[in-house]
Amino acid sequence: METKNTVIRNGRLIDPAHGTDTQGDLYLAGGKIVGVGSAPAGFVAELDIDASGLVVAPGLVDLCARLREPGNEYKATLQSEMAASVAGGVTSIVCPPDTDPPLDEPGLVMNLRQRARKHDLARLYPVGALTVGLKGREITEMALLREAGCVAFSQGDVPIADLQVLYRAMQYAATFGFELRLRPEEASLVNDGVAHDGDYASRLGLTGIPVIAETIAIAQIVQLMRATGCKVHIARLSSGAGIELVREAKREGLPLSCDVAINHIHLADVDIGYFDSQYRFDPPLRSLRDRDAIVAGLNDGTIDAICSDHSPVDDDGKLLPFAEAERGATGLELLLPLTLAWAERNRIALPIALAKISSVPAAKIGFSADLQVGSRADLVVFDPNEAWTVTREALRSQGKNTPFAGMEVKGRARYTFVKGKCVYTV
Repeated sequence: METKNTVIRNGRLIDPAHGTDTQGDLYLAGGKIVGVGSAPAGFVAELDIDASGLVVAPGLVDLCARLREPGNEYKATLQSEMAASVAGGVTSIVCPPDTDPPLDEPGLVMNLRQRARKHDLARLYPVGALTVGLKGREITEMALLREAGCVAFSQGDVPIADLQVLYRAMQYAATFGFELRLRPEEASLVNDGVAHDGDYASRLGLTGIPVIAETIAIAQIVQLMRATGCKVHIARLSSGAGIELVREAKREGLPLSCDVAINHIHLADVDIGYFDSQYRFDPPLRSLRDRDAIVAGLNDGTIDAICSDHSPVDDDGKLLPFAEAERGATGLELLLPLTLAWAERNRIALPIALAKISSVPAAKIGFSADLQVGSRADLVVFDPNEAWTVTREALRSQGKNTPFAGMEVKGRARYTFVKGKCVYTV
């Protein structure tokens, strides 16, 4: 659809950035919000949407979604995953650098952004590789990658074994004010682990990954932050002990933020059942106590944001024994309903819940996601009460594998706008 002067009438307008929740109309023109409550002078609507009973909110911002392109197009493509993104109300996607080849050169970053723009759906924000080839030995030219469009720098799921390299990278990043996104994992403690190191893995005979693999890495990151002043975002926390270390670092005033994957809010290691590979993730699903600590960390604000950890996997990658199966699941289209489920279960106000998947992650990548006049018209209009069943047919992602298959969830996008253009409607 083309960009049109649009009025969205009678919607429940939720602006998480400002904590407002009101009933009213929203006016869009030229890719911007031009009126809230009343039309600007001379406004003539070309598209009129009745949002009675629906929520109108800033488009969702996903801090971790693998689109599998370049290099793994047999699992997913930019076209399929961006279509899934807007179907889920996600208007901005942050993609990790662990593509094939990794995003370690400006030309690769610019090429990816250019191809994403051709699809004219969601906005794409690449994260640059922290080291050349993600090999952990030589730091990339972060300043050039930033000019090419990278919003932060990361190793993806490949930890840096040499702390001297990480120390130098953090010094470099601090000099320019860049943020590093690090998934905390001490590789020497992981070995060939495939599940949380607990009683359940022991009973199944699965090699465990201990919580200390996460906490030792966080402790090292915090010490290096003290030494360098580097800003760090810890990606996809999985343990109660790790959350407590982050809580302490925040109390100290360090420039540290963090997120958690939506899967880890609802699932635990016991859900693996009888070796169900749909539940294999990186980091692994941990104990029920850890899951409860994640929910508590979200509730008290220690955990800043929720991401989908979208990692489309084909059937060949999942139809294997648990220890050999590929890690990950589709998540872009489930971010909204699963966040709403967490909010409902914990009696979290909708503006607070939506902030975890819109205004807070948006601020992390440098823009404001709100419903103010002059703001970008990236919006989701959704029915918070619409129940639907997660099936292969219902998912637009090329990756159909998810542990939530067959479950009924509530909350579904009816319209998604990017730059004022309606890019999705049911």
